[in-house]
Amino acid sequence: ASSVVIAFILLGKLLEEKAKGNTSSAIKKLMGLQPKTVMVIQSDGTERQVAIEAVNTGDIILVKPGEKIAVDGVVISGNSYVDESMLSGEPVPVLKMGNEQVFAGTINQKGSFQFKATKVGRETMLAQIIKMVQDAQGSKAPVQKLVDRIAAVFVPIVIGIAILTFLLWFTLGGENHLVQGLMAAVTVLVIACPCALGLATPTAIMVGVGKGAEQGILIKDAKSLELAKKVNTVVLDKTGTITEGKPVVTDLYWKNDEDSLKCILLSLEKQSEHPLAVSVVGYFKDVKATPVSFIESITGKGVKGSDGIETYSVGNRRLLDENGITIPTDLMEHGTQWENQSKTVIWFANSHTALAVIAIADRIKETSVRAIKEMQAMGIELYMLTGDNEATARAIAAETGLQHYKAEVLPEHKADFVKELQQRGQVVAMVGDGINDSTALATADVSIAMGKGSDIAMDLAKMTIISSDLTKIPQAIRLSKQTVATIKQNLFWAFIYNLIGIPLAAGILYPFNGFLLNPMIAGAAMALSSVSVVSNSLRLRWKK
Repeated sequence: ASSVVIAFILLGKLLEEKAKGNTSSAIKKLMGLQPKTVMVIQSDGTERQVAIEAVNTGDIILVKPGEKIAVDGVVISGNSYVDESMLSGEPVPVLKMGNEQVFAGTINQKGSFQFKATKVGRETMLAQIIKMVQDAQGSKAPVQKLVDRIAAVFVPIVIGIAILTFLLWFTLGGENHLVQGLMAAVTVLVIACPCALGLATPTAIMVGVGKGAEQGILIKDAKSLELAKKVNTVVLDKTGTITEGKPVVTDLYWKNDEDSLKCILLSLEKQSEHPLAVSVVGYFKDVKATPVSFIESITGKGVKGSDGIETYSVGNRRLLDENGITIPTDLMEHGTQWENQSKTVIWFANSHTALAVIAIADRIKETSVRAIKEMQAMGIELYMLTGDNEATARAIAAETGLQHYKAEVLPEHKADFVKELQQRGQVVAMVGDGINDSTALATADVSIAMGKGSDIAMDLAKMTIISSDLTKIPQAIRLSKQTVATIKQNLFWAFIYNLIGIPLAAGILYPFNGFLLNPMIAGAAMALSSVSVVSNSLRLRWKK
């Protein structure tokens, strides 16, 4: 009997370790993303294959189609589409061209390119993600502290029950009282399973954090994962969170759409010092500029230049008015409409009349409206905070469907607003991407940073959305609910198992029907309880 009991226990431990190994599959996947060797371009232009450990910052690395990118860097020649799904959770490959960043662990698709290594070893984004996931999987959820206290007294209580069981059987057991007493006491000790209690929370946390990493949601600690399910209010920063964080041309209307005029407009904006000129240059990236001369930059108004025949201007309404330039009715209507939408309007004109009107705005992310609707459907109250003026805030709120917003909010007042919501009993998640959000992130119950934001915001936040996609926030809340539900199921099973198993092992049914639990069955039940807890945690991996 003792051999069978030991065999069952060892089998259970084997199954338990195998199941626990599966909980860290996310770490194994992330570690498997890094290649062992890379092709380095040497100073004389020759190629040399080196081990990844030998790569240094500043090395020029060649990446061929289908290869994994070894370290973080900046593209210096060539272009290609890169699969970043394992880091960001986004399935669509991203076009990488000159001066754009590439990250270790991502996979090159079709083209070849060279990039300069900027971060190697432990400094790469992949290495930091792996460390964050490992730290989070090793952290304890608040409920685990209660479980630890229970587990601490569990063993002495079980030993006490076993001794009491032996004494009762020895006293009342009749002819075989010694044998029956020892058998019952051993069965109590065998069936009692503190392992199931100990595994209930950490295995669920490990799977939950790992699943989050696979979805592009980095969770820094178990507390945040557990608390996210309680969030009923989300405060959103505008710039870089709801919007792209960089102004782009959203609308353009020409009086006469001539290619030659586009070339002149591009030439003027290329030589302008105004920040919004970059947006226009980016919009006309496929147009070839026409040389212009006599460039004159007029601070606060725009820029003027000539192609040798005609003088052209690009700038605001004041520039046109001061030079007596007329604006046709149709252009004026478009400009007024876009200004009412809180867009910045600039004009392109010759020396007599306006030729085109351009609207520039910080575009709302494609996923923001969907994410906001999804969170509203979950019963979450949403607020947008922005330093922009009232008109801009109102326009963004109307376009995204947000009911609550605050305009002209200073960075230090964002934290005050979060505290105000907390004082009303709300559990608040703050979502931001910049240094100006740092105090609010530190104040919130759950802090979430956008992966394309500032390093300070990401350091302070307990969760990071790598892709900066707002739809990941309701996804993170659902993951939290699933993880906490799994922890509760695990704890329920562990407690019920011991609550039923220990009295049965002690022989509580013997006076009624003569039933005594065999130690071999008790060993199998004990092993099964641990395996079932781990297996239940693994179910999280397949939940949507």
